[in-house]
Amino acid sequence: MITAADLPDTLPVFPLPGALMLPRARLPLHIFEPRYLAMIEDCMKTKHRLIGMIQPRETPAGEKRLQAIGCAGRLTGFSETEDGRYMITLSGISRYRVKEEVQGFTPYRRCLVDWAPFARDLGPAEEDPGFRREDFMGLLARYFTKLNLSTDWNSLKEAETELLINSLSMLCPFSPEDKQALLEAPTLVTRRETIVTLIEFALRGSGEEEILQ
Repeated sequence: MITAADLPDTLPVFPLPGALMLPRARLPLHIFEPRYLAMIEDCMKTKHRLIGMIQPRETPAGEKRLQAIGCAGRLTGFSETEDGRYMITLSGISRYRVKEEVQGFTPYRRCLVDWAPFARDLGPAEEDPGFRREDFMGLLARYFTKLNLSTDWNSLKEAETELLINSLSMLCPFSPEDKQALLEAPTLVTRRETIVTLIEFALRGSGEEEILQ
C-alpha cells in the first residue's frame, strides 16, 4: 500500500497519446523503444516503482509539450520477450500535476510533480450514488454496436462501479483530448457524466436520438 509519504518528488514520465491511466485501474503496456526500456530498468531499482503516464501535446507553434496532469502507476507486472521487449502492467496509484520538467542525463523525460491536489486518489474506491447501471449498460451496448466493438459483458455487468467507469475511460476509443478530460474529472460522478456525454455525441452522429438523462 503506497502512502503520500512514499510518493517521490521526481517521476519518470511516459508520454503516450491516447493512453489513460487512472487510480486503482490497470494498464498493460508493450515497451520496445530503447529509452523506455531503460526507464523500466531504472524504475525496477526504486522502492516505489512508479512511472508517470502523461499525454503529450503540441503547441500552435509546433513545440512538443506535456499535459499539466498525468497519473502514476506502480509497476506490478513484468515479463520479457525473447527479442528483448518488455510486457508490463501498471497499477494506477495517483494523479499528479507537473511543476516542471527536470533536465538530466537519462534518455527518458522526468518531471518534478505535485501530488497534493489529488490526495483523494490514495483513498478507497469512489462511489457514484446516482449511477443507473441498467440504463448505462444499454447506452454502452448501442455504442459498442455502432463501433463494432466486442467485450465481456458479464464482467462489465458485475464490475464495481469505479472499476467499470475507469476501465471504460481507459479502453474506449475516445480522442486524446477527451481522455485528458476524463483524467482530470474531479470525481467519479463527473467522469461517468463525461463518458455518457461522449457516447451520446457519438450515437447522435450515427442518427440515434435516445439519450441518457
